[in-house]
Amino acid sequence: MLTELVDLPGGAFRMGSIDFYPEEAPVHTVTVEPFAVERHPVTNAQFAEFVAATGYLTVAERALDPADFPGVPKDDLVPGALVFKPTAGPVDLRDWRQWWTWVPGACWRRPFGPQSSIDDRMDHPVVQVAYPDAAAYAAWAGRTLPTEAQWEYAARAGSTSRYSWGDDAAPGGELMANTWQGEFPYRNDGALGWVGTSPVGTFPPNAFGLVDMIGNVWEWTTTQYSRHHRLDEPTKNGCCPPTPSADPTVNQALKGGSHLCAPEYCHRYRPSARSPQSQDSATTHIGFRCIASAAR
Repeated sequence: MLTELVDLPGGAFRMGSIDFYPEEAPVHTVTVEPFAVERHPVTNAQFAEFVAATGYLTVAERALDPADFPGVPKDDLVPGALVFKPTAGPVDLRDWRQWWTWVPGACWRRPFGPQSSIDDRMDHPVVQVAYPDAAAYAAWAGRTLPTEAQWEYAARAGSTSRYSWGDDAAPGGELMANTWQGEFPYRNDGALGWVGTSPVGTFPPNAFGLVDMIGNVWEWTTTQYSRHHRLDEPTKNGCCPPTPSADPTVNQALKGGSHLCAPEYCHRYRPSARSPQSQDSATTHIGFRCIASAAR
């Protein structure tokens, strides 16, 4: 069953920020046409329905082409994906390789490797999905992926605050999103008890009624990443996003932050935050949601 769509009115809004990371600048006015967005990220159950109907094989499950990996022994060219593994203690946060590990056999069905399972996570966001996987699901569902502007408009829900709910990360002590709780990357006390992803809708919705726009998993957009917002491009975004590059190494803009975001390392659990990711990347903290034309 596809995710419920929420119709959004569209209009002009202020996109970006100058308060955090340079790639979020400049703040500028963008206009989006009315569109509908899925209330929550695509879940494991929904992605399983898509795979059952189509026989689709994700990027992480496909054999690797030796031509793309010169010098790598053939026996090492096995399907897999990146898995987050906590460190034993404090480490230099400039080296992400200390907590990300390539795990053969990791994929959306087995996000942490061959011995893992999603059987008890069917209502969690699907992860280990590369950009082509998300785009394939969207096409099957008769929907599309959002542009970065559409995504940020939906996340802000009319707010100009630091977070979509205000300027306080935890107003009145209430945790509003699934982000890292503890000392990154070695101690996570869990967001409302959840270490890693949480069931969609565990945390409060924004003013548009959308859940998990912030935290839980990063979400793919159709916008190619640049080191800052490019104002030489049209600022009006309709429902149909531009055709993405066929080059898997092209970086797409991710939005929303994830359960791995911690203020001392990645304060990107905000609507204006953005992060680059190559189209062929599959990890344990990236998912997606779709959009569609607004109901007439």
